[in-house]
Amino acid sequence: MKIGIIGTGYVGLVSGVCFAEMGNDVWCVDVDEEKVAGLQQGKMPIYEPDLDVLLHRNLRDQRLTFTTSLNDALENSEIIFLALPTPPDADGEADLSYVLQVSHTIGAWLGERSGAVYRIIVNKSTVPVGTADKVREVLRGQGANPGRDFDVVSNPEFLREGAAVDDFMKPERVVLGTSSTKAADKMQRLYEPFVRQGNPIIIMDERSAEVTKYAANAFLASRISFMNEVANLCDRVGADVDKVRIGVGSDRRIGRHFLYAGIGFGGSCFPKDVQALLRTARSNDYDFKILRAVLDVNEKQRKLLIERIRSHFGNELKGKHAAVWGLAFKANTDDVRESPAHVVIRGLLASEVRITAFDPEAMMTSRAVLGESINYAKSAYGALPGVDMLIICTEWPEFRRPDFERIKGLMRRPLIFDGRNLYNAHRMMERGFEYHSIGRPGAALE
Repeated sequence: MKIGIIGTGYVGLVSGVCFAEMGNDVWCVDVDEEKVAGLQQGKMPIYEPDLDVLLHRNLRDQRLTFTTSLNDALENSEIIFLALPTPPDADGEADLSYVLQVSHTIGAWLGERSGAVYRIIVNKSTVPVGTADKVREVLRGQGANPGRDFDVVSNPEFLREGAAVDDFMKPERVVLGTSSTKAADKMQRLYEPFVRQGNPIIIMDERSAEVTKYAANAFLASRISFMNEVANLCDRVGADVDKVRIGVGSDRRIGRHFLYAGIGFGGSCFPKDVQALLRTARSNDYDFKILRAVLDVNEKQRKLLIERIRSHFGNELKGKHAAVWGLAFKANTDDVRESPAHVVIRGLLASEVRITAFDPEAMMTSRAVLGESINYAKSAYGALPGVDMLIICTEWPEFRRPDFERIKGLMRRPLIFDGRNLYNAHRMMERGFEYHSIGRPGAALE
């Protein structure tokens, strides 16, 4: 099939490359000329495992085109995906200005063609309930000819940063929101190669599809906040949240995923989507109490390490030097949006702590946000010489089995605050470390 992708952000780029990998001809459109020029040369603007390999292969095989011309994509595509930014405003409501602006342009283009072409317009961006109706209204209202032929589909993405290629190529489910049999049939044919192992393509109305995306992310965020509350209780009663997690997750009604305690969730999806769903509830006179609690718990959890560090040093932090391992909001991405690591860093900077940080992929993205307020090491061990403490904020695999004797030899004192529970507390004590984690019995040196 011939596919147009409007927007080459995280979702748009992954979608475009993966559709091309399945044999489709794909036109990806972006207004950023420098970004488009880089993509034409195979330069990746984001870090996502395996995406660069697929990008280069599909550029080479000429199935993938990057352009700044929306008209080129409209002329050459049967299905147009809107993968545009929907940032939250001050109230948490998603900003649809980019989506509606592009819809106006598409509507005008359709109106000039007197119904001679049929296009499917797909909302791939995470958008509030009712957005498909708004896009449809905009498309109908453009141009002088009322006979334009199009359908609007809601097709939410369920991609995990760090595993997006696998998630797209082998989706657990594909959700299609449409009231059009014609559009549903064509979208099913597009996605059938991705679900050959039998995972479902679920067709529903547009509003249900829009709610499904928000509900899925809000539920996962709720599991994280719930387990962090359990961890905080474990700290007070002397229980071990890791053992609790195993006991709870072994129940097949609950499952094992998203039950890891830590310093809260971040990224481009969970915080924004929970806020947006809460805003939708409020707009419809419904008090979604659980979502308010999820956000409240997460806000406090992201500051938990700051409070523990201050308490440990008796609020005398001025002049202390800390190493921070991990800047991205999670492993296998360079995304630092809403990163708990940045919350920890800003809190310590406010207490005049000097910070040297390292992340395998998120150094440049962090520097763009934090500037020169912290020092950036060239390696994990390079962040350690002479520091008073090591703070672990992201669960990168390379942090899981380090050389502990080397760490201890580089630090001024063997003190670790682990926000991701990477190590066994008892073994850390045996190695000579004072080790503090989340929701597990402490292991302090006597």
